[in-house]
Amino acid sequence: MQRSTYSYVVFLIFISSFLNLNQLFAQENWSLSVNREGIQVYTRPIENSKIKAIKVVGNLQATSSQLLAAIMDIQTCNEWVYHSQENVLIKQISPLELIYYSRVDVPWPVEDRDYVVHIQVEQHPQTKVITVNSPCIPGYVAQKKNIVRISHSVGKWTITPVANNQVRAEYVLEVDPMGNIPAWLVNLFATKGPLETFRNLKVHVQKEVYKKTHYKLISD
Repeated sequence: MQRSTYSYVVFLIFISSFLNLNQLFAQENWSLSVNREGIQVYTRPIENSKIKAIKVVGNLQATSSQLLAAIMDIQTCNEWVYHSQENVLIKQISPLELIYYSRVDVPWPVEDRDYVVHIQVEQHPQTKVITVNSPCIPGYVAQKKNIVRISHSVGKWTITPVANNQVRAEYVLEVDPMGNIPAWLVNLFATKGPLETFRNLKVHVQKEVYKKTHYKLISD
């Protein structure tokens, strides 16, 4: 290979790496909006959207299986998820995969929202980190009168063991709520909502039934 050609190839590799690095930093450009009671709530802009993405982080006294069991217990989500009104298990594909319907109670005069979610769980064999991907999907439940169906929502839990009987829980959500949403309501669900959810989760996860739950394919 001629020297000039070699130099050009090296230059392209360098530029490509630089661009990828910039994209990575752009993706992680979170701004801290709430830091209270050991819970951090971050936001970041979403391209072509007035709604910001949300990231919530906090440590919980629980094993990985214990927290996962609470997340997968769909019927009790309304006990800890902010303004969650109705949650119905549609299909249990496996212990670590399911489809469910959820309705969110939205303050008047805005209409309630609903969506159908496909949950899939994976665990890294070396780090033991668990990821719970929960994008919304079309179909399964007919659209209902006076309820707006959300067509785009991407949620992801990351459960990282940090000590004996303690995990770091991280939840990231990007959602298009559809329609016109007042600024005060956007702020409510972006700040108070995540904080209240994690507060409730810290208590909810301590139920004895979750402490006794173990998954065949999950290692604590």
